[in-house]
Parts: sequence; structure tokens; C-alpha cells
Amino acid sequence: MGQKKVFGIVLAGGEGKRLMPLTADRAKPAVPFAGQYRLIDFALSNLFNSGIHKIVVLTQYKSHSLDRHVSHTWRLPAMLNQYVASVPAQQRLGKQWFSGSADAIRQSLNLIHDENPDIVVVVGADHVYRMDFSQMVEAHIASGLGATVAAIRQPLSTSKSFGVIEVDQNEPHKISQFLEKPEHCEGLPDSPDEILASMGNYVFDADKLVEAVIRDSDLDGSKHDMGGDIIPGFVERGDCGVYDLNDNDVPGSTPRDRYYWRDVGTLDSFFDAHMDLISTLPIFNLYNEQWPIFSQQLNSPPAKFVRDSRGSTGTMIDSIISLGCVLSGAHIERSVLGPWVKAESGSAVVDSILFDRVEVKPGAVVRRAIIDKNVVIHEGAQVGVDHDHDRARGFTVTDSGITVVEKNGVVLP
Repeated sequence: MGQKKVFGIVLAGGEGKRLMPLTADRAKPAVPFAGQYRLIDFALSNLFNSGIHKIVVLTQYKSHSLDRHVSHTWRLPAMLNQYVASVPAQQRLGKQWFSGSADAIRQSLNLIHDENPDIVVVVGADHVYRMDFSQMVEAHIASGLGATVAAIRQPLSTSKSFGVIEVDQNEPHKISQFLEKPEHCEGLPDSPDEILASMGNYVFDADKLVEAVIRDSDLDGSKHDMGGDIIPGFVERGDCGVYDLNDNDVPGSTPRDRYYWRDVGTLDSFFDAHMDLISTLPIFNLYNEQWPIFSQQLNSPPAKFVRDSRGSTGTMIDSIISLGCVLSGAHIERSVLGPWVKAESGSAVVDSILFDRVEVKPGAVVRRAIIDKNVVIHEGAQVGVDHDHDRARGFTVTDSGITVVEKNGVVLP
């Protein structure tokens, strides 16, 4: 990065409505993931591993759990002038909350002015991936453009789910059009069956970012959104480049997980991302020691697998089990268990995600479900077996058949 001063901003203020009920009592970036992590840990780990050690997290909705996690976990050495700071909406410019991601930055410009960086890296807080942002910053500086958008190749058939980037035929690293979830678009010149989809990660010259969000604040009809308004503005001015994730080389990555990226903004995608973790050769590898995903180190004993009171042994197949779990004669298969989960004699947890301190009593069955923290599933009860019964009890059931039980619930037979 040379002598350029780089500042990181994590946008963590969204409501996460599509992840309800998991976001009923917490911000989306604070939702637990893969047992011991929170979603925001992936964005922060990527920035930190990239050498960006001055980072602010802009929060707004139901942020207590998120603020607590950031303050307890992400303690960088102040003596070296490094920090990760959670910054709630402060109403510095009037009695209004953030009206969009660009407005969040506009209302927090004091943070940029205080640091006076050359480059600002802006990332979302709810994606699962690995990326070396230092390489993207270098490409941005070399381009001479004011903004650069990180992009990942996706099948052409998925274009209506993404912000789609079309490149200049004469300058393939420059964006000619930015299309928000188009019904139809052209494939890439070098791969007609693929598109470049925005990852929601951006690099800006600091002064141009400041100008852009101030300009946007006065535009009638703007939603004050980074992807929907700020980036298209840079594209119209011919000042926006694209950075293909295929050009990013993360230390320790493998051909199988090198270009993995998941937007876990829905219950189905959240569930699928967990299932990506548990195969023998996972699509996303948590065990890359050269590019670790950092999180809070729990003061917990190891997980324990024991016979039940009758001497029956349980089984654990293709699963992730967190610290503090006690599994006594239970069957666990293709599942992810958070800290301090208890599963007792004859119970079965299959194709499921259990958050911390869930209790599965003897003979209970959990199938294809997401169980939030502190839920007690009583003896003989079933979740995910009869969807009509699940709905009648007030549980969320997705169209694909995933049952979700909200925090602190009690499941009776």
C-alpha cells in the first residue's frame, strides 16, 4: 500500500428483516455463525489480516449485542494507534437516523476527518468470505479512479439477485454500467455464461467519497445507498473501476474455497452457508491458519461426548461442535452446534443449526431447523418433522422447509 493511509468502515446498521426471527433481538451482523463466530467477524478479520488496523463499525438497529461483541473481542493495541470502534448513529446533523448506507457515512464524516486518510475501504458486515483488501487497494491506486467495486463471478441466470457490473470493452477494469438486479443482461466477454456481481465492498479515494456522499444528500429521489446511488454516480462520471475476486490471492486458500462468497441475508442462504462448512472437504474452510477468522475466545471447557445413563453411545457425523457442548447418547448429523449445547439420551439433531445454550432433552428430534439461543426442546418434542404443527406453534417455516425457533423459546411435545 506504500505510504497511503487507509481507513476501514464497516456498514453494520441494517435491520436484517429477511433473517427474522434471528434478528428480532439483535442486529444482523451480530447473528451467531458457525458456532463460535458472529457474522461481523468475517469482515473485520479480512480487514485486519489485510493490514487495515483503523476501523469503525457504523451501527444503528438493536446494536447492543453487536457493540458488546466488538468491544469485548476486537481490542487492538492503542499504543500502536490501532483500533476497532463501534460507532452508533449519533444524529450529528439533525434529529434523524441513518436513511441509507451512504447517509450513514455522511453522518459520520467526522470519523474520516479525524483520521484524514488517503483511502477509505467500505465493506458490509453480513457476508461470509475471505479477501485480501490490500491487493484491491493496490489495484485501486494503480487505476487512478476515484472508486473501485469488488466483484465476484456468478452464473448469468442469477443476475436478478445481484448488482451487476458491465465493463468497458476497451478498458476491462473500468465499469461502464452498474445494473441493480436486472432481469436480463449480457455475460462477460471472456465467459458468456457469467456476470460480475457486486460484493458490497468498495475502495474510495477519501476526498472523492466525502464529495460523493455530500452531493448525494441533496439529490431528490435518492435512497442514499452505496450500491444504489453512490456507485452509479461514480460510474456516470467515468470514475469507477471493478476488482475481480479472481485476481485476489488469499494466503492459505485452496482452489476449492478460494472464491467463496455468501450473502447470508436470508434464512435459506444462512442455512446453506452452514451446510457448506461441514463436509470433509468444505467449500469454505474455517481452518486456514494463514488467514484466520478471529472471534471472541470463550472461557469454556472442551466439548464432551459421553454415554448416557444406560451406557448407550451417541454418534456425531459430519458436524461442527463448539466448546462447552455435552452430548450424552445423542445422534448429531450434518449439524452445527454452538457453545454449551446439551443433547441428551436418544435425542437426534440432523441437518440443523443450534445456537448457544440450546437444550435437547431425551428423545427429542430436531431436523432441518435453526434453533436460536437458550431454547429448551423438551423430552419427546419434535421440530422440523411436521411443518403444519411447527406453524401452529408460532415457529417460522421457510418455503424450502427450514423451521426456525426464536430465542428463549420452549418446545413441548
